[in-house]
Amino acid sequence: MRVGIVGATGYGGAELIRILQSHPKFEIAALYTSSRQGRDIHNHYPHLTGIIPLTLEEIDPIKMAKDTDVVFLAVPTGIASQLAPELLTAGCVVIDLTGDFRLKNTEDYEYWYKRKAAPKEWIEKAVYSLPELNRTSVKGSQFISNPGCYPTAALLGLAPLAKANILKEGSVIIDAKSGISGAGQTVSLGNIYSELNENLKIYKVNGHQHIPEIEQMLKEMGYESPITFQTHLVPMTRGIMTTIYGTVEGKITEDELWQLYHDFYANEYFVRVRDKGIFPATKEVAASNFCDIGIACDERTGRITIVSVIDNLMKGAAGQAVQNANILFGFEESAGLKFSPMYP
Repeated sequence: MRVGIVGATGYGGAELIRILQSHPKFEIAALYTSSRQGRDIHNHYPHLTGIIPLTLEEIDPIKMAKDTDVVFLAVPTGIASQLAPELLTAGCVVIDLTGDFRLKNTEDYEYWYKRKAAPKEWIEKAVYSLPELNRTSVKGSQFISNPGCYPTAALLGLAPLAKANILKEGSVIIDAKSGISGAGQTVSLGNIYSELNENLKIYKVNGHQHIPEIEQMLKEMGYESPITFQTHLVPMTRGIMTTIYGTVEGKITEDELWQLYHDFYANEYFVRVRDKGIFPATKEVAASNFCDIGIACDERTGRITIVSVIDNLMKGAAGQAVQNANILFGFEESAGLKFSPMYP
């Protein structure tokens, strides 16, 4: 299957290249950019010298539909809302890594993202897929909307409780921390070395654009209340840790809680539930498509603590996009993704 990557010079694009250059079923046919056409990819990313001998091409939907079987959009928010309809009209299969088509309510998108939403008819065509929760809707689709990084970690952490309908409404608090690569390559005062090094800071307090995405999915699983969701930057390159707090209806023991999670994810290759009393760290999933989860129950207060970690560029972006592509084309879901985390 011939693959095109739009936004190949970004971090998400670089991870797609890393995965797909050794994928057993996909072949990288073309790399596209809006600003660096005509340059070899190794001129931007020297680590790809001798590995991907491709020149960056301009974005031409008609030509892209002829040259590729599937196109990944790893572009900044706002660009996909214009580009995806053109590609789909030209006949491309599109997997979008941006947030432009995740929210079904256009008013929510415009409120949280502070920009005009994509046309409603195209939003309705997009299939939102966090594979462990939505994979049955992917096959036969032409257009997949890949989940956000924070929502992936949060939703995988909460899904067993939400699906079991035992989460007390209004009780969910999500404390999320991310490495700086989530901000991409755009330079700002907040992500330069002297500001981030030896520092920990909260940002977008009560205003992160991933809040409605998490709430949208939780509502589909039966949890109706708004959530409290706060995000922080930590001085590391990659990784997300979400520490999630919630209260259950009635009582649950730690053994029962662990069994619930173990059973829910028993057949999921990319979700690893830790043994009781063991909690994951971001380094233990670095550069991989795994989501590792640790859980605890405070029987004194009735509150649950869930720790969910992912690599924001992998399970939070490129890895999950390839996982969705594998499902879409009927390949083994883990094809091209069965590599161990990078450690130390």
